Amino acid sequence: MSDETTSTALVGERCVACRGGEPPLTPEEMESLLPLVPGWTLVEREGIPRLERVIRFKNFAQALAFTQRVGELAEAEAHHPTILTEWGRVTVTWWTHKIRGLHRNDVIMAAKTDDLLGQDAATSKPDAR
Repeated sequence: MSDETTSTALVGERCVACRGGEPPLTPEEMESLLPLVPGWTLVEREGIPRLERVIRFKNFAQALAFTQRVGELAEAEAHHPTILTEWGRVTVTWWTHKIRGLHRNDVIMAAKTDDLLGQDAATSKPDAR
């Protein structure tokens, strides 16, 4: 199965309710999933691993519109990121608060965020970060 097919499969998955007490992804699991969401970076803040991507836009209005779409996606999936909207760029950060780490849900949501970005490809360009 190719990365593109696998990434497309992630977009088709739904987030499962995480009530806490579930184990976070192991470093090995995350290492195998990270290539499925190219452009996303593994970062650590406050001792918590997170998936993050910076996406550039032509102006603030496009960045704000994308932020709104990510927010609507988050509500539909009941899984919410940190979103920083600035002039010409949006930083999206996914992690699972209840387990203070990364869950498969975060990778699913990163893929779904990329899918939204693909729908907006004419107006955005990913940051080379």
